[in-house]
Amino acid sequence: MATANAASKTTMQRFLDGVEKVGNMVPHPVIIFLILIGIVIILSAVLGAFGAAVSYERINPDTHEIEQASTAIRSLVNVEGIRFLYSSLIPNFMSFTAVGLMIAAMIGAGVAEESGLVTALIRKLVIVSPRWALTYILAFVGILASIAADAGYLVLIPLAGVAYLAVGRHPLAGLALGFAAVAGAFTVNMLIKPLDAVLVEFTNDAAHLVDPARSIGLASNVWFSIVSVLFLTVLIAFITDRMIAPRLGEYDPATAEGGVQAQGATLSEQESRGLRFALYGLIGLLVVFLLLTIPSGAPLRNPDTGELIGNSPFMNGLIALIMLIFLVTGWAYGIGAGTLKTLAEVIAAIEKSIKNMGGTIFLFFVLSQFVAYFTYTNIGTVMALSLSGVLQAANIGALPLLIGFIVVVAIIDLLLTGAIAKWAIFAPVFVPLLMKLGVEPEAVLAAYRVGDSPMNAITPLNAYFALVVGFAQKYDKSAGVGTIVSLMLPYVVLIFVLWTGLFAVWKALGLPWGL
Repeated sequence: MATANAASKTTMQRFLDGVEKVGNMVPHPVIIFLILIGIVIILSAVLGAFGAAVSYERINPDTHEIEQASTAIRSLVNVEGIRFLYSSLIPNFMSFTAVGLMIAAMIGAGVAEESGLVTALIRKLVIVSPRWALTYILAFVGILASIAADAGYLVLIPLAGVAYLAVGRHPLAGLALGFAAVAGAFTVNMLIKPLDAVLVEFTNDAAHLVDPARSIGLASNVWFSIVSVLFLTVLIAFITDRMIAPRLGEYDPATAEGGVQAQGATLSEQESRGLRFALYGLIGLLVVFLLLTIPSGAPLRNPDTGELIGNSPFMNGLIALIMLIFLVTGWAYGIGAGTLKTLAEVIAAIEKSIKNMGGTIFLFFVLSQFVAYFTYTNIGTVMALSLSGVLQAANIGALPLLIGFIVVVAIIDLLLTGAIAKWAIFAPVFVPLLMKLGVEPEAVLAAYRVGDSPMNAITPLNAYFALVVGFAQKYDKSAGVGTIVSLMLPYVVLIFVLWTGLFAVWKALGLPWGL
């Protein structure tokens, strides 16, 4: 990786270089996950032999009733465990949603990239945006990308790398910026998204244990979320410009796979015509979707409640809209610019993008086995409940308890990345406990959002962490796990510390969390 001159490096930059060097000495990600699978198998056998278990209250995700549950470590080397190892190989991979999302997104993205639309759009953005504003725009859009669930990982992160390359900046800084924005602030947004509906519902179920009449709404964290988005936009941009970019220094295209080159910001006449065609295609597609969503009883509304935002076919299938936007605009651009004229050329572009994902799909196959085995053993659940039990018994004040709760959630997020699964466990423990101390359930949910997000950018259990490594290798053949870890450490540490500080100040001032 190209870095700044060694003589001008700060202590922090030298430390991060050391992290990168050590991290890149580890084997290929596939080998890492194979080793982790072996560790999980051994741990499950040892802990299972000692009868490690824990009892707790949880929210049933189907009935939303509070129920007593007991979780024990399940061994992978007994009869049932061996059966699971053997019979679940294909189901584990087929149920790994990241694969389907990635392929669906790349169908459209492949056409957009092969036609030249992505490059032209980025160059257009560079032309109309002041150079200083590009980092802030990408950070802001990256945070808002969580409205499309995991699609932000597949779309925004590589686009941020291309955007930085287009203005002559180091593309790895763009990738780091995109990853930090998409992953590190995943649970907040300026808009209500499907995840909010589930988190709020679980919060209400837990609050009813103390006060059956106490409920919060979908917008219960909206003010805190809006301020968090603006705060994190500035913070992520600041870290990128002041810490990441200086450490990386000037970019040397010779280190890239396939000779990636920076391109000028001027658009040719063909490219401008292609962008006009892409705009026409986008308008046509949006008209179709307006007809499918806006009228009462439209097919993409919830058939029972009629809602569009929240639990609706439109929101649940949002990846399809994203795929179609790239597919339609990419093809329209190709027709206008003369780069993709026939359906056969469009299909060839899709095939090319899918072929390029072969290594990533194999990695996801191994990763899906590790996630399934780790989940089966219940190691993460037992650890989460053990830590929450220690915190619950600490007998400290409300604000220190909230901050301790944020820390516990962050630690557990390294092992259990699913926001819904963790909240189903934590909500019935901490919402009633803190309500008895006079803390409103909105504050507990806001604390959970803070703890659940930052570690997403550094845990290898994030299904897209390995994908970001692949993105980085496009620009630097020597990039590896250590490269990404060293790039993301400043984001993770500063986002966690300063966002927790924002939460503490918000709570201390008694500001409203939402509507």
